[in-house]
Amino acid sequence: MKSSWRIILLWALPALVIAFVVWQGVFSSPAMNMGNNAANTRMSYGRFLEYLDADRVTNVDLYEGGRTAIVEAVDPDLDNRVQRLRVDLPGNAPELIARLRDSNISFDSHPIRNDGAIWGLLGNLIFPVLLLAGLFFLFRRSNNVPGGPGQAMNFGKSKARFQMEAKTGVMFDDVAGIEEAKEELQEVVTFLKKPERFTAVGAKIPKGVLLIGPPGTGKTLLAKAIAGEAGVPFFSISGSEFVEMFVGVGASRVRDLFKKAKENAPCIIFIDEIDAVGRQRGAGIGGGNDEREQTLNQLLTEMDGFEGNTGIIIIAATNRPDVLDSALLRPGRFDRQVTVDAPDIKGRLEILDVHARNKKLSDQVSLEAIARRTPGFTGADLANLLNEAAILTARRRKEAITILEIDDAVDRVVAGMEGTPLVDSKSKRLIAYHEIGHAIVGTLVKNHDPVQKVTLIPRGQAQGLTWFMPNEDQMLISKSQLMARIMGALGGRAAEEVIFGDSEVTTGAGGDLQQVTGMARQMVTRFGMSDLGPMSLETQQGEVFLGRDLMTRSEYSDEIASRIDAQVRSIVEHCHDEAKRIIRENRIVIDRLVDLLIEKESMDGEELRQIVAEYTTVPEKDLFVPIL
Repeated sequence: MKSSWRIILLWALPALVIAFVVWQGVFSSPAMNMGNNAANTRMSYGRFLEYLDADRVTNVDLYEGGRTAIVEAVDPDLDNRVQRLRVDLPGNAPELIARLRDSNISFDSHPIRNDGAIWGLLGNLIFPVLLLAGLFFLFRRSNNVPGGPGQAMNFGKSKARFQMEAKTGVMFDDVAGIEEAKEELQEVVTFLKKPERFTAVGAKIPKGVLLIGPPGTGKTLLAKAIAGEAGVPFFSISGSEFVEMFVGVGASRVRDLFKKAKENAPCIIFIDEIDAVGRQRGAGIGGGNDEREQTLNQLLTEMDGFEGNTGIIIIAATNRPDVLDSALLRPGRFDRQVTVDAPDIKGRLEILDVHARNKKLSDQVSLEAIARRTPGFTGADLANLLNEAAILTARRRKEAITILEIDDAVDRVVAGMEGTPLVDSKSKRLIAYHEIGHAIVGTLVKNHDPVQKVTLIPRGQAQGLTWFMPNEDQMLISKSQLMARIMGALGGRAAEEVIFGDSEVTTGAGGDLQQVTGMARQMVTRFGMSDLGPMSLETQQGEVFLGRDLMTRSEYSDEIASRIDAQVRSIVEHCHDEAKRIIRENRIVIDRLVDLLIEKESMDGEELRQIVAEYTTVPEKDLFVPIL
């Protein structure tokens, strides 16, 4: 409201000044100064002289230094009535005064007002004054706008958000599924609240805690919980906010941030996505002159330099610890590195309990069953899952979330939005055989994960999908399990070859073949699961740093490379032959499953296993517990 009034005043002020100047210019002009003596009818100077000679002029008022006269004269054409006339006098008529005196005509001379020069000077000053006033108001307004021109001289200041007591609304009780990380960070909170408990035995407060983990596991949420629990001043900033296009700005902002933090110690500084500023030095062509490296150097100095920063705890989060500079990770800077990993089944159940507090769930929905069904899901994935289920429930105008909404939400989160079902055609039948090929091989191979669902409903880029879901979180995978997964991935292509022939295979197995080749190569080069023996021939390649690793160095000879290719081909061909054998031996049940899948378009794993058990023996495996 205040800003709108300022704008109105900003535009109304010049308008009023201009109107006042115009009014003064008009009403203070010599013509208007004649007042009541002003006349509308003009008379020529020659006719005025004729009126003088005829003694018809009774009164004369001289204006503008004798250049204009208002004459009262008797007009014979108007029955000798007195008429006021205006006469423009020549500049060189000095004899006119003498004639007026000789004729005993009353006359008066009015002096010239000197207001014109003053108003002319003021008129010349109006535009500069208005320009300066406008710039002043704009400058004041831009001071309140982040990044505005009024803050041009403040770009070296820290952009960290500061809260004397960070009331984030998040406590440790609101963070579930990462108990080990919570325990580590609980000590940090205790350090801040009761430092004497640790200093009494000679312990020092840790200077930095680095939260490491994949996206969505709750690193930023943990920082909010620390802020809410500690009750100390809290600074929060993103790593990218240190770096600007101006040289030296990043280092200046680091200095300003730590200066403010020292004034409010003990306190917490939270830097999100620290890899934006903490990447390894010497990896760029710019060398030591790189702006980001200068910012990192200043950060290293402030964390553990000559002066020190007692009472300041720095918490940083990243999902790329492999690119961080080694000097940033040493003790004395980031003393602790807390891994925030994807939760296990117990952690997923706790997370679901937290996110289900404000949602209406049907009595038939079991959170434990959802937790079993979602291995590998992070906290953000589980929150999104329940939110998608709630959206579907509202869209379908139901009062509570049911099993159907949970199923659809899982499918949507994993595979994408549901597309238009295919019409019954040759393409739909071919896709059905492809998906049943995956499902039948996964069901009949002992060490394969159990089938959870088969569908012909398109989702995302896939025209059909087959889900395999392990019963428990698998931290270690055996060679037999990897071979079984390769067989299952090749089941679709094997079904196309056996049912339709080699000439009718499609591009639908493109993604399967990439997955198969990657798993087989890792078995040979990283896990030592081939005839080459227990050797690791390749390291897991990360991003190439420009200027340091422009050329990837080969870690083995050409002979070993040929043997690797031969081993990869041998593994894939063996699994391919096994998949085709399973398809040929179970052709009857495959045809029945295809007809049923085309009719229903979706089939769950339990129903599929029951049908397969009618024709052959299904190997025992730890089956997925379905939602009841």
